[in-house]
Amino acid sequence: MKFPNKETAEKVKRQFPVGCRVELLRMDDAQAPPIGIRGIVTGVDDTGSLLVNWDNGSSLNVIYGIDIVRKVVDSDD
Repeated sequence: MKFPNKETAEKVKRQFPVGCRVELLRMDDAQAPPIGIRGIVTGVDDTGSLLVNWDNGSSLNVIYGIDIVRKVVDSDD
């Protein structure tokens, strides 16, 4: 797997700031929380992966370029 460059990781940090809500659309992991679950972004690492505290108590990361989430706007929450 090729990691994104520093500029891409910074773009992800701007797109998904700490505290924003996300909804899981796809995660390629046997331990993945259920599709549609929401969570709060707690950070973005140097590989562009989102650190998320999911509403079910899981904290499995969203891997850049593999897993898919969408940002939840206030009117959806």
